[in-house]
Amino acid sequence: MEKKQIILSVKSVSKIYRMGEVDVPALRDATLDIYDGEFLIIVGPSGSGKSTLLNLIGGMDRPTRGRISFQETVLSDLSDKDLTLYRRNRVGFIFQFYNLIPTLTALENVQVAIEITQDTLDPMESLTMVGLQDRADHFPAQLSGGEQQRVSIARALSGNPDFILCDEPTGALDLEASKNILGLLVDLNQKLKKTVVLITHNSAISEIGHRVALIRDGSIHSIRSNEPPKPVEQISW
Repeated sequence: MEKKQIILSVKSVSKIYRMGEVDVPALRDATLDIYDGEFLIIVGPSGSGKSTLLNLIGGMDRPTRGRISFQETVLSDLSDKDLTLYRRNRVGFIFQFYNLIPTLTALENVQVAIEITQDTLDPMESLTMVGLQDRADHFPAQLSGGEQQRVSIARALSGNPDFILCDEPTGALDLEASKNILGLLVDLNQKLKKTVVLITHNSAISEIGHRVALIRDGSIHSIRSNEPPKPVEQISW
């Protein structure tokens, strides 16, 4: 991947949770740059700190120490209101268990997301991008797990975010559905030039990213590039 502009920078970031009288470090002195338009995969075992790092990048939490900057804005300097606006207008979230509203159709689940964002895409256009235009009037219970995850991707896209954060997006899916979702994320990265950051415990998935950050015990141990990234259809686990 050719050199890109840095869209977000994590510098010497630590996150410590207080459990009674004990300090529990979830992240230790992490440093990482995220480039505009890249597909970055953060891989590590359960409890390694990857979800904590994703939450900090997404503005869902604040670091105990260190600095996280989005373009020229230091996230820890933002008020709670401005941090909420950052999450709404800059970041698209995709979670392992979809987080869809069961009483709303696929289209309505996407429409809900754009009511609180500024620069939005048409909800049906978003569903079309993920191949679900014919399932727009179906409720989540009428959709497969892979289709529900596609709705959540459409929801994340509808706010036209600067980057998309994916928290184990294939963790609840079988191999075939997982590959379909990963292929869709690769397409969004390549065709829409969306920056994608995906965390996973599955090292096989790391082969499809432009870069891979290995995280263990709350620290980033290494960062490597895939030259070139492996096509989704060639990975297996």
